Amino acid sequence: MIIGADGWLGSVRRVLSPNFDQRPAGCLIELIVLHNISLPPGVYGGGYVERLFTNSLDASAHPYFAEIAQMRVSAHVLIERDGRATQFVSFDDRAWHAGASVFEGREGCNDFSIGVELEGSDFDLFTDAQYTTLNALIEVLRAAYPIKRLCGHSDIAPGRKTDPGPFFDWTRIFLRNALHLPSA
Repeated sequence: MIIGADGWLGSVRRVLSPNFDQRPAGCLIELIVLHNISLPPGVYGGGYVERLFTNSLDASAHPYFAEIAQMRVSAHVLIERDGRATQFVSFDDRAWHAGASVFEGREGCNDFSIGVELEGSDFDLFTDAQYTTLNALIEVLRAAYPIKRLCGHSDIAPGRKTDPGPFFDWTRIFLRNALHLPSA
């Protein structure tokens, strides 16, 4: 994986999400936030996450979709069960992944973070392929940006979010240099 000067990975599938805006001027990218997502909940594949991130989710395709089809959300990258990555927003832009969030007293985590969605749920193990892709992604992000921390959505929105969930194995994250991780 290589990140181009435009903030896009050169070696992964690119699907443009309209759900982003510019980061505040001078704001450094210092945090990676891990999420899990499956649509409908607990179901993998089907392309529904991509449709959610591109505002093209058919509300009538599943009862759950009626609740979320009008949401305007995105992430920078989605890593599917087979390890395939899709990038939706340039890393240089602010994806809408964290919502109301606080990290070390600093509000608005979307401003200074990169959002990575893992196709999964709070009830299933993540795959070897996902950990392999995630580790490669973390390494290129750390080489390109002044990343200080890696955390879960639950760490920045406690009580509101639970992802990446209890089945995410923090010990499977390999780092060349020390990077402060949340308690496993």
